[in-house]
Amino acid sequence: MDLDELKTAFTGYHGEVKTLAAGQRKLENALEEIKTALARAPNGTKSRASGHSAPEIEAEHKAFGAFIKTGSEVEIKALSTDEGPAGGYITGTNMSTTINQKIFDQSPIRRLARVIPMDNGDVWEEPLDYSDIGATWAGEREARPETTASTLGLLAIPLHEIYANQKVTQKLLDLSFVNIGSWIEGKISDKFGRTEGLAYVLGDGVKKARGFMDYSGTAVITADATRAWGTLQYVASGSAATVADASGQANGVKDLYWALRAPYRANATWLMSSATANGLDKLKDSTGDYIWRAGMTAGAPPSLLGRPVEFDENMPAPGANLFPIAFGDFKKAYTILDWQAIKMLRDPYTDKPNVIFYAYRRTGGDVSNFEAVKLLKCST
Repeated sequence: MDLDELKTAFTGYHGEVKTLAAGQRKLENALEEIKTALARAPNGTKSRASGHSAPEIEAEHKAFGAFIKTGSEVEIKALSTDEGPAGGYITGTNMSTTINQKIFDQSPIRRLARVIPMDNGDVWEEPLDYSDIGATWAGEREARPETTASTLGLLAIPLHEIYANQKVTQKLLDLSFVNIGSWIEGKISDKFGRTEGLAYVLGDGVKKARGFMDYSGTAVITADATRAWGTLQYVASGSAATVADASGQANGVKDLYWALRAPYRANATWLMSSATANGLDKLKDSTGDYIWRAGMTAGAPPSLLGRPVEFDENMPAPGANLFPIAFGDFKKAYTILDWQAIKMLRDPYTDKPNVIFYAYRRTGGDVSNFEAVKLLKCST
């Protein structure tokens, strides 16, 4: 760089310094005017506009002035509710700093099922061994013809994509008393969880996971030994429209319990909606004892015939030809795929004055073992 270029650069830098100094003097003058007004106010009185006492307001402005002069964040962090330099730390403290949000029901399927993380590819495949081989007794000199061979299948579960695209004005982000960005990100995560949970139960597999209840339309009463792979078994409740049988007892529920074979029953969970549980809670066995048991400790799930009960409001309520209860080992029965975590993009450029919060996630799900879960059907 030659001498002329150095002179030009220095001149530009000097001009920027003068501009910054002038701006700082204006802010300091404004601060002095505020302090003068505070000094005239009666000590300890409340500001009608904000509900603050004069000492409280003076403390806030003292922190504000310190930030202007030194850039120090130590005092501001205790006062800021969002982004301090934009003015969030001098908003009225009589306003709640949280948002009272509606709580939605979340499906427990993700917690109960087998979850497979994926790093690449858009389909997950796993060999299936769902058949048996032949074996037979033979005498010492008898021939040994070939016995029945086992056959293998292939489980293939594709990934599907879910997204959310939310716009927020820059002004709202700047002036809000809460962190709007974090609030929206939390809302998106919650909505993704509920949308995915619905698909794991009822999804038809078209651009979404296929839920285990989607197989209820082809469910049969045939037991595992003779039922074709790819279909679920159901047990009739004994009543046309309720989970109780014609005598008002839960014999159909007991039949469902015993229809699930012992290797799966040991780790099985009941799944139903609250409406179904409300009916089961009133049922008694032939000796007059309630079959429903409340949790033994605080927070523990209730139990039915010795196995835990989970609530999923995506399950149908009792009704004619509906399937209100599932019972199974969901860790073996259902597989969920996850491609990494939720991807969140914050775009303040392409649609000014809006900031776009774009999020997406890839997941999939399907039944992986058709013997590990059974359904109760309201029918005779």
